[in-house]
Amino acid sequence: MLQPIHICHIIYALKTGGLENGLVNLINNLPAEKFKHSIVCLTDFDDFAERIKRNDVEIVSLHKNPGQDFGLYLKLYRVLRRIKPNVVHTRNMTAIEMQIPAFFAKVKVRVHGEHGWDISDPQGKNKKYQWIRKVCGLVINRFIPLSKELESYLQQVIKIPENKITRICNGVDAEQFLPRKNKETKFLPSQESKEKVVIGYVGRMELIKNPENLVRAFIQLAKNNKNKVFLAMIGEGSQLNKMKQILLEEKLTDHSWLPGDCSNVAELMREFDIFCLPSKAEGISNTLLEAMATGLPVAATMVGGNADIAEDNKTALFVESENTAHLAKALDAYVKDEGLRKQHGNAGRQLIEQRLSLKQMVLNYETMYLKETNNLHQEVA
Repeated sequence: MLQPIHICHIIYALKTGGLENGLVNLINNLPAEKFKHSIVCLTDFDDFAERIKRNDVEIVSLHKNPGQDFGLYLKLYRVLRRIKPNVVHTRNMTAIEMQIPAFFAKVKVRVHGEHGWDISDPQGKNKKYQWIRKVCGLVINRFIPLSKELESYLQQVIKIPENKITRICNGVDAEQFLPRKNKETKFLPSQESKEKVVIGYVGRMELIKNPENLVRAFIQLAKNNKNKVFLAMIGEGSQLNKMKQILLEEKLTDHSWLPGDCSNVAELMREFDIFCLPSKAEGISNTLLEAMATGLPVAATMVGGNADIAEDNKTALFVESENTAHLAKALDAYVKDEGLRKQHGNAGRQLIEQRLSLKQMVLNYETMYLKETNNLHQEVA
């Protein structure tokens, strides 16, 4: 029988997030007879790891010290020499330097995924980060950008040859994220949200995601529609308490719900009427994919890979980043027009089914891994 290809995924931390969710989906759906997995967290992991359905995945925490931790390179080198993976797959700027110890540990195939911009460099203009990408690029066999924007950046700015790049878009589980059959309120606060148009957000409450943009837009919207609209924002982060305080000051606490992280995102999304993505920067947004799979119309900022997924005036209304008035106008258009909401929501679901399913994403990664390893796995007795 064939020995499975061992992939070691190196990430900053295994906790709630779009990148991490995509990794878990990939591990859970790649054929177990073909692929074995391990995960190295530069910092640590939490109970999010329980979403991994396979029981043969080793997870290692390196407990990175704050700032530059040169001891991390030696720690990783020792781990890689012990587990002997066929492939190392790093993701994003926080992990790309780990390709250097992977090279010295003689890992034969080295893959790096660009999922989105670093929080401190939302447009990829930081010269230091560009230099790091160029240096690490010398030992990376394959770059996997998730969006056309990131693909173009790697080619034009980092000067990565086209033949070393394979763009693979995220996919969504279209069987888990389904449109609702009837409008029901089972999970949202029923007394407050019932009979209202629910504007929903799912994501980290961090500056890069710009939740305040949505909160301010909702405040504008509520001036003329206070008893017609309800805001549900799902997610944890440094900005959560600030968002609650702003809504409290505007006397909109009874018209909003910010519970932090929730494990039943698919069910909650089915109770939304509109999905909003107010980010300053994005790679390929998993929550945008999930919202479209749920049949929701989308009001989103025109950043990153959003335009690779949704289509303006067909499945979404795109707005300028950090333009609160523009975002409020888009939300208002959806609130006032149920027909437009249904039209855009149905078109989004159709688009997911055609080309953005989890099944297609997994197939693309499987093809890439097999091509890069090129029969590297051997027959074993």
